Amino acid sequence: MRRRVEARPACSRPEATKKDPEEKQHRQPEATRGRTYSSVLLNFGKCVLLLIIIPPFLNYASLQREEQMLLPQGGQVVDVGLGQKMHLLCKGRGKPVVVLDAPAGMSSDTWLHVQESVSSVTQVCTYDRVGLGFSKRAFPNETTGTEKVWGLSTTGRMVDDLQRLLRAANISMPFILVGSELGALNSRFYAHIHDVQVSDLVLIDPIPEEVFEEQQWNEYWYGKLLPSLHAQQLSAAAGLSRILIILGVLEPSIKGENVSEEVVQRQKYLLSNPVHQSSAVDEHYFMNESAAQVRDITKFKPLSSMISVSVLTGDLFDQQMPEHLNQMVAKLQTRFLKESYPSANHIHIKGADRRMIYKKPSAISQHLKRLVNQRQARQQSPPGQLQETLHSPFLLGIIHHSPLHCCGLLSTSRQTHGPQRTPEPVCLLWGASRWEYLDSPPPQTPVQPHTLSS
Repeated sequence: MRRRVEARPACSRPEATKKDPEEKQHRQPEATRGRTYSSVLLNFGKCVLLLIIIPPFLNYASLQREEQMLLPQGGQVVDVGLGQKMHLLCKGRGKPVVVLDAPAGMSSDTWLHVQESVSSVTQVCTYDRVGLGFSKRAFPNETTGTEKVWGLSTTGRMVDDLQRLLRAANISMPFILVGSELGALNSRFYAHIHDVQVSDLVLIDPIPEEVFEEQQWNEYWYGKLLPSLHAQQLSAAAGLSRILIILGVLEPSIKGENVSEEVVQRQKYLLSNPVHQSSAVDEHYFMNESAAQVRDITKFKPLSSMISVSVLTGDLFDQQMPEHLNQMVAKLQTRFLKESYPSANHIHIKGADRRMIYKKPSAISQHLKRLVNQRQARQQSPPGQLQETLHSPFLLGIIHHSPLHCCGLLSTSRQTHGPQRTPEPVCLLWGASRWEYLDSPPPQTPVQPHTLSS
């Protein structure tokens, strides 16, 4: 019995020896499989990290190079003070100057066809609002004090920026001010505040302020439109927009046979520019506040009767908006025009929608040329006829220049450009539809100011 008991362990050793290699063979694949999984995960993580880091860096480097290459020919970056620089592009020569203000989130390229056409008869200037196109974003620590009343990316601040830009660039005044959508809000605000600087106001598809009081519109604006703009901003910041452009998935809105390759490349640059996209988001986000500012200023200071108003609208709805919203906006727009500008020249453009400024530019150009020709004809009236007016009962008086802007019947913010800003006499005459300037007073003894009797 003892031998059998002692022999069993001896007999079991060969069996254990046979099992050990089999266990090792099973263990080795498991260890190898574990190392394979970890290496795959590690390599996948590296690839994801590279995809996250490399496109933004490559996009940033490309943007720095393209910013210098794609600056429009003839455009200038103007220092408007307080460390702020804005892009201005003027073409043509003559007076009155036509100033164009683009829709929300769009650069001055929007006016490409209109500017080319109207510049054949006078000077036409387009500009990029702060943060858009080739205009730099505002420094938060540099301010004129207007942000206490009007915040960044609102109409009040945009109008302040535009006025400083036009003065820094020595743009002749009064000028014809043209605005589309958000640009129309800015143009209205500008014309109400700086009425002496504007001769004609042209509103293209203006936004009625009351639209932001409608719940359906706010749900669309802040629930659908803004999130899509945020997605474009994030895509540009991550460098994905440039990849989508290369693949042909993302295309600029301004394109066609009549659009040069330079403009197309510039639009692709802006689609890939996170600064431009961020400013576009801000302008849309604060559109409600901008509309409220315009509504308040129109109540505080009505538009001068010296300024002619034209309104251009299309007869087609926006295909990117639901039909019921299009109908609501059209109804509010009609009521707004009747209440705010009952004597305006309302022009309906067939086959046009809110993108008419670059899809149907000929109708806009024809109207602007007509306004320019009317103003030029008045400016070229015989001098003797103007001197006769000096002795008529319509003479309102002679006022002296003041650098301060004042509101009233005989207000003016005209100033002499240059290092010396001495007061100079300015004669105001009531013409056919606006005040007319005389560069020098009449030789006779000045007449004391008096009020025009009806």
